[in-house]
Amino acid sequence: MNRYSRSIILICPLAFLACGAPASEENVSSISPSYSVHYKISPEPADRSILVEMTLKQSAAELKELKFGHAAEHIFNLSGDGDLNINDNQVTWLPGKGGGTLSWKVHATQQRNGKGYDAYLNDDWGILRAEDIIPRARTRTVSGATSKTSISFDLPRGWSAVSEYAHTDDGISIDKPERRFDQPSGWIALGKLGTRRESIAGTDVIVAAPRGQGVRRLDMLALLNWTLPELAEIIDQTLPRLTIVSAGDPMWRGGLSAPASMFIHADRPLISENATSTLVHELVHVTFDIHAADGFDWIVEGLAEYYSLELLRRGSAITAQRHRRALQKQAEWGNDATTLCGRNSSGATTALAVTIFRRLDKELKRKTAGSFDLDMLVRELVAVNSDVTLASLQQISAAYLGETAAAITTNDLPGCGG
Repeated sequence: MNRYSRSIILICPLAFLACGAPASEENVSSISPSYSVHYKISPEPADRSILVEMTLKQSAAELKELKFGHAAEHIFNLSGDGDLNINDNQVTWLPGKGGGTLSWKVHATQQRNGKGYDAYLNDDWGILRAEDIIPRARTRTVSGATSKTSISFDLPRGWSAVSEYAHTDDGISIDKPERRFDQPSGWIALGKLGTRRESIAGTDVIVAAPRGQGVRRLDMLALLNWTLPELAEIIDQTLPRLTIVSAGDPMWRGGLSAPASMFIHADRPLISENATSTLVHELVHVTFDIHAADGFDWIVEGLAEYYSLELLRRGSAITAQRHRRALQKQAEWGNDATTLCGRNSSGATTALAVTIFRRLDKELKRKTAGSFDLDMLVRELVAVNSDVTLASLQQISAAYLGETAAAITTNDLPGCGG
């Protein structure tokens, strides 16, 4: 995605790299060494598990060490070439100079708060995230070495697979320019699937679900035709690909976002009676890709809910009058919230956040004679690409207003300090 640049210093950049390379390896030469990593994913429905085989190929020991932090409690039947150690639930692999293979199995059924599954596999289909079966790893490499990563699926007869990645004649490549060690991410659907595809506002959208689950694939695409173009205009960018996976029970009855992908339960209405939309809410999460620092989940959830309503209005999926009524309902619900700055944003907390962002948008427009608004503030947050805090919002607003916006002063935000 394109990133915006501003002269304002908003918040400090992250002080660590996801690949875990030590500081001595941060100087990358003009021709960086590389190594090949391939993940083969094999569902085994009989015992409700997934077999993952990771094959490493390298010419001069570019990858020296790989660690799965606290992964041993989630995986079993771990084996590999080279030196393999497990200590305090941490897996450490020291491969040979030419590479090798590391394999493990993962239980493919996982409940979410005892209220349905957010990872599931049966004899006909499975839905899960790549992160559920491939533990996030840290690597130690020669200076500047990067991975060339790919995945493939070894499936039962009659099955297909859909992920956030496009299938090409050369297989499925994983390319994350911001990382040195690329790992698959996002939602995956496996099994006897039905799919629908469409290009919307420059985004290749695919909706996949097991057959016979009552998933309204074309209805989802229709709603995205109304809202995705409006969302692309807000941040002036589009996702290259958006993958939506869906199924009915026993999956968790809600929506969950992941990189470039989301899960939506088959029984969730596309637009609820209160004019909110789980699908559009998760779409905002996926597109903005804003993450909250501890205590500021209300910002991320509030923006997603505020813009889910706003996109429905802008795309004419709901009328302006219904939009006003929906905002009023959010304001009434928000009166039940006792705090904003807690660990997780509840329904009432998110509703209060919607009201706060509505006030903030009006204040920004009023005090800048319409030259700055909430859309522009969101662009700033997306450009920073770091965990968002209340200070982030306050600094951006102050840069344009000359003072912190009244709508987000600490004294008026319950539970956020004095």
